[in-house]
Amino acid sequence: MPPQLIDIRLKFKHIMLPQQCLLCAALAGNDGICLGCNADLPWQHGPCCPVCALPTGTGEVCGACLQHPPAFDATLAPFKYKLPINLVLQRYKYAGLLAVAEVTGELLVSSLRGESKPDLIIPMPLHATRLIERGFNQAAEIARVVASKLDIPLDLHGCSRTRPTKPQAGLSLQERKKNLRGVFACRRPLGGKHVALLDDVMTTGASLNELARTVKDAGAARVEWWIVARTLRQ
Repeated sequence: MPPQLIDIRLKFKHIMLPQQCLLCAALAGNDGICLGCNADLPWQHGPCCPVCALPTGTGEVCGACLQHPPAFDATLAPFKYKLPINLVLQRYKYAGLLAVAEVTGELLVSSLRGESKPDLIIPMPLHATRLIERGFNQAAEIARVVASKLDIPLDLHGCSRTRPTKPQAGLSLQERKKNLRGVFACRRPLGGKHVALLDDVMTTGASLNELARTVKDAGAARVEWWIVARTLRQ
């Protein structure tokens, strides 16, 4: 489905139909989640590493980021990748539950209040073959909502994937890095800009780090990741 039709459908549903909670179907607020379900979401309430968003207990930069600093400067992830957020995001990505883009975009916006505005938002790109298979880019649809609500320019085409990659699941850290080496390209000069990159889930951060490196190579001065949910170390 073309992105324009997705956007129109979401806006039509939001305006013309009563807002129902995405999780329990009760009447919901503007973010599409009722108060009860909102309280039950796996929010990251405790102090986290400001760079990679993993819980630290202190709010200081974690040992991993100190030892091997990533290409990105900060990560904001309001949720842990646990029930029910993980199932909601899986239904969004693999079953085309497009209303999730509006809901998670609203929730991300609410968690960004007080943060400094970047110059630009860039969503995690999909390779053309994956985009055809899925019919939409899940990160791009969330980014549309966030960019519109915060009045920040959105660039959907400045970065791209140059080739398809193997699924990252099951690969070692070294295999993940090799799988992703050179997979992104940035055609837009970003000299001195503060850029927010956006995706739905952060797991090991390997693909996110590679895109951040590409954006830094294009001249960006500061790169942040805005993520819906962060997986935790077991």
